[in-house]
Amino acid sequence: MSLAELIARADACGHVASGLACLDRCVPLLDGDDEVLRPLWATLADDAGGGREWAKALERVRDKLAGPDAVGEDEAVLLARRMLAAAPAERSAAAVREWADACSAASLRIHRLLDPAAGVAPGVDARGEGRTEGMSPLVAAELRRQTGVLEVLAAHGTAGLRHALEISTEGRRVLRAVVSRRARGRG
Repeated sequence: MSLAELIARADACGHVASGLACLDRCVPLLDGDDEVLRPLWATLADDAGGGREWAKALERVRDKLAGPDAVGEDEAVLLARRMLAAAPAERSAAAVREWADACSAASLRIHRLLDPAAGVAPGVDARGEGRTEGMSPLVAAELRRQTGVLEVLAAHGTAGLRHALEISTEGRRVLRAVVSRRARGRG
């Protein structure tokens, strides 16, 4: 099943987790530590407080990751900031579906921008088709991670959140290494 089909079929929890996982993998661009989004993941695992706890945790995360004005930031960082800014405080089905789809596209675009091999690879339009042939390695891996998160949540519901977080953590480590290598190359 393609990524677009998985997003379309996901429930509200799947949408929130999908968007959160994309944002989580892009945290290195926002100078966030590995635990900065943990409170948001926790609200999904323990939904007793519902959206109120999500909204409070989201506000705290935004405060922690507030960066300088967008002046001088490159496109990848701006896309990551927009993902965080667009996170809905109220987890309505329509809002989280839209956010998940936007995060998916933004994260794939970020990975394409950061992958030196992506200059010769086709765009990420194939996400709707579920194919990775011809994609650069970083983008193809991100597409597989997004698909993996949605598949595990579709199969296991909230019980799959831990595995979804593990998938996201692996991607964050990869992107952190890419961002670090990129910074050394500029310096």
